[in-house]
Amino acid sequence: MTGPTLKKLDSLINFLKFEIKEMDLDPMTRATTDWQDLTRLTGGEPFVVERVRLTGKDIAIEGAFAPPQLAALTGEDQIFVAAFLRSHGSIKEMEQLFGVSYPTVKARLNRIAASLDFIDEAPPPPASDRSRVLARLERGEISAEEAIAALERGER
Repeated sequence: MTGPTLKKLDSLINFLKFEIKEMDLDPMTRATTDWQDLTRLTGGEPFVVERVRLTGKDIAIEGAFAPPQLAALTGEDQIFVAAFLRSHGSIKEMEQLFGVSYPTVKARLNRIAASLDFIDEAPPPPASDRSRVLARLERGEISAEEAIAALERGER
């Protein structure tokens, strides 16, 4: 077979695979597969979603929406994280599920965790604020308990 004929045959095979995949999958599985296809397509590069349509509704929202960090993980890592959550964080269960050792599970979790930015919901108050609270404590204006509470609340 010549190059163009092989290309046509390859295109036809890919089209048929897609059609079979679409026919065989329930909507939830299809959505997961679509998301994994998108993840593969972006190759780990950041992207922005500009339009969202609610399934089964005639409502669409347009704008610039950054996907969640987990969306940037490879499909395999997304499956690994989902399995970890479903196992309630049981590394022993993960070992059995994936057929790997404890250190392998831990190493993969560490690698995935290192790729995610964690947001501290309650960052400590800036040093200047802490200094003010400590100075008030030192001057006897507040008790130790009040100082601790003020530092936890981020007061000045």
